[in-house]
Amino acid sequence: MILYAEIECFIYEAHSLKEKRSVLKRVITRLQNRYNITISELDFQDLWQTTLIGIGTISPDCVHAEQVLDACLALIDSFPEIERTRVEKQWFG
Repeated sequence: MILYAEIECFIYEAHSLKEKRSVLKRVITRLQNRYNITISELDFQDLWQTTLIGIGTISPDCVHAEQVLDACLALIDSFPEIERTRVEKQWFG
């Protein structure tokens, strides 16, 4: 099963695109190092306080895929400078 999520976030500490990229790089690197996922910024590349991140995980077990995604969301929430504003999940397979 493939679980895909789009996560829209607001970045409080970003006052420029350079600061936004710095925050996103820390978040994305930590997620990639800790979990076996694919992740990328999908939209709002030119806005300095808003981002849309796509996360995908593949697992033979639906429960495991949900656990991985929930852990990813919890890790995103652990960063004080970023806030999730919207999450949309989709199943494939």
